[in-house]
Amino acid sequence: MLILGIDPGYAIIGWGVIRYERGRYIPVDFGAITTKAGMPFADRLEQIYRELSLLLTTYQPDAVAIEKLYFQNNQKTAIDVAQARGVTVLAIHQSGIPIYEYTPLQVKSAVSGYGQAQKPQVMEMVRRLLRLKAVPKPDDTADALAIAICHAQHGGTTIKQALRQGMER
Repeated sequence: MLILGIDPGYAIIGWGVIRYERGRYIPVDFGAITTKAGMPFADRLEQIYRELSLLLTTYQPDAVAIEKLYFQNNQKTAIDVAQARGVTVLAIHQSGIPIYEYTPLQVKSAVSGYGQAQKPQVMEMVRRLLRLKAVPKPDDTADALAIAICHAQHGGTTIKQALRQGMER
């Protein structure tokens, strides 16, 4: 199963592609879409849409996992991130690839085994699970890989159950 994980944003959108095979996580590629602070916001949204559409075409994942939004503080940032996330979801939807959403708590639990894990703990677990020499940078990229790993655990379980049900028939 090929999974694209996305950490939504408007300045930096982390992405990571992993392959989940036989209970192993295999990193395929990862990076970030970055937009410049001085650009008109509509141009930033267009850039996110174009670059994400290219990623979807290039990797043709079986599933896309994206983090659900959660904000505590800045309302302006929340609105801008929500707009960028909307463009992201639209690009995925238009590609026809199934999209799955996970909360930060689900991602932390899946990767570290503890829903209240701190960011450095989660990032280190991403490095270990993917057998990488260093934690991917920027942080948004490591977060995207964590989201993909989360889906591999949830999606992998669903697939295993479906296969078992098919074998029992």
